Amino acid sequence: MKRLLLISNSVNHGQGFLDHVLAEIDGFLGEVRSLAFIPFAQKDREGAGGRVRDRLAEIGVEVATVTADEAGRNLLRNCAAAFTGGGNTFRLLKTLQEERMIPILAEQGKAGMPYIGSSAGTNIATPTIRTTNDMPIVQPASFDAIGLVSFQINPHYIDAHPATHMGETREQRLKEFHEENETVVVGLREGAWIRVEGERATLGGANGARIFRPGQEPEERKSGADLSDLV
Repeated sequence: MKRLLLISNSVNHGQGFLDHVLAEIDGFLGEVRSLAFIPFAQKDREGAGGRVRDRLAEIGVEVATVTADEAGRNLLRNCAAAFTGGGNTFRLLKTLQEERMIPILAEQGKAGMPYIGSSAGTNIATPTIRTTNDMPIVQPASFDAIGLVSFQINPHYIDAHPATHMGETREQRLKEFHEENETVVVGLREGAWIRVEGERATLGGANGARIFRPGQEPEERKSGADLSDLV
């Protein structure tokens, strides 16, 4: 039974790191009190790992940071849970591909290992990274990701404000995605997350999400909504 917690962002405006989702992480992990943290979305991997280690220590969770080598692969094969943090999605995916970690995460995640993703870490849980907001600062071998869910996610989804916004909107970009692709996209606003337990998915946190389908108007879903129809 797949167990996923896919978070839009690690920091809410006016709050500290993981403040808005720490209790949800604690409840999601349950009796699991250790995890492997994947830091490859960040340039400073050691710093990213230390930040997560210090924060999760507050809820009694031990964190081991995954390294880009055989030791890192072994850690992922044997960890009780995995957490992939935010940063640049292209850099993250490129490293996971080069270090042959995508198949490990796919196998472990589909077998029921609890997986937590935030921002870039949420992007790679979907079939591809084609709906990331990030700049392609490096070039991965392909855009194919882990595919723990069958839909795409656009973290940090921002609604347009016509009175002040004069450029391209996020909605327009996602409509362009659907000019070439059929996959459903969840526009996940700041402060929101998706929790998957087997075949059931629930929208949590603040601000909700918008569901984008090709050829249809976006559908609004509020926090607490059942997203199992997308799974």
